[in-house]
Amino acid sequence: MNKNKETLSQYQEGLFTAISVGFFILLVGVIFVITPNLFDGIVDFIKDYKLVDVPNTDIIFFAPEFPRLHLTVYEAAGQFSIALAVFQIVILALRFVIPSSWGKRSENVGNLVFWVGAAFLIQSFLIENTQWFVFWSTIIILVGVSMIARAAVMAVSRI
Repeated sequence: MNKNKETLSQYQEGLFTAISVGFFILLVGVIFVITPNLFDGIVDFIKDYKLVDVPNTDIIFFAPEFPRLHLTVYEAAGQFSIALAVFQIVILALRFVIPSSWGKRSENVGNLVFWVGAAFLIQSFLIENTQWFVFWSTIIILVGVSMIARAAVMAVSRI
């Protein structure tokens, strides 16, 4: 009985993995199709990387020299983040319908928090008001917040 349950669990996780990888590939393709000149925008974005001054410090770091010129790339990244956030909601719902471990559910919650937060930060710090280094600082904070969300779900599941 235990072996059958373990095999079923591995099968379910394999399905979730296949769905996730397939969705990722599909999403990348769709983003390139719906965003005119995205490939050229990415090439220009990469070419624009130079050593620049970090504001309010004496530090020099790699960043786009003219970050405001790359709105197409930021908008595509924002759309990508929103789509992945919605996908995480769907996968999380499936993990409750098709029972998954709390570890996997908490992983999805952490991913959901990250992608929702990333979409917000891209809109706030790259598209509306381009602040390259502030964006990356808040992404680091967001990684911590998503890990705390994951831990909170794990803690609640133990109650």
